[in-house]
Amino acid sequence: MKSALLAAAAALMLPAAAAAHDVASGPVIAPGNTLLSLSAEGTSTRKPDLAVFSAGVKSQAKTAGAALTANAADMNKVVAALKAAGIAERDIQTSNLSLNPIYQPQRSLPDGTIDPPEPRIIGYQVNNTVTVKQRNIAQYGKVIDTLVGAGANQVSGPGFQMDKPDAAQDEARTDAVRKARARAQLYASAAGLKVVRILSISEGGGYSPPPQPMYRVAVAEAAMSAPSPVAAGELSLNSNVTVLFELAPQ
Repeated sequence: MKSALLAAAAALMLPAAAAAHDVASGPVIAPGNTLLSLSAEGTSTRKPDLAVFSAGVKSQAKTAGAALTANAADMNKVVAALKAAGIAERDIQTSNLSLNPIYQPQRSLPDGTIDPPEPRIIGYQVNNTVTVKQRNIAQYGKVIDTLVGAGANQVSGPGFQMDKPDAAQDEARTDAVRKARARAQLYASAAGLKVVRILSISEGGGYSPPPQPMYRVAVAEAAMSAPSPVAAGELSLNSNVTVLFELAPQ
């Protein structure tokens, strides 16, 4: 075991001369000392307090104006239902509004011609979608049921998040640095050295959410009764650090 640790430490440690001869190229360390670079990951877990989902209305009509008018009326009902369910106006944001033509399907005739010979517009389709932040996760299923009853025929989500992740992220950072220091002490001891100081720390990291359930609600499903329960699970916040240590003889 000790020989394996010595080999690993030797591979990670940099010769002092390479770092000490030029300040611009890296940190300056004391003569006879060496460098050890280590990476470590810290983690903290929290229950999510936000469920983010999208809801909207798809409408069709023969003219663009009629499609827009019908969609606006239905979408106003959806937004009103969201507000009535306790969603704040600041948590409702339009994420998509599109108008597209609907073409008559073309088919090949026995004589090899195409009917109709040119693409023909037979109507228009409007999609209007809002992104919603549900802060009371326990009410998520009930809100979705209310939306479908109000006319929403395009619903997807949720994606679980944290409203204020800073404290949990700092906990992950602390855990990552603690692990890096413990590993540095282990390698240094195995090599007959001691840790003098930390020369640099670089960081990366973020959310690692568990797989999220995704729901798609179509028009034919509007008559569904009780909403399905949703399990929020936990969110993992990670911090990946690379730490450069200076080591000296014991």
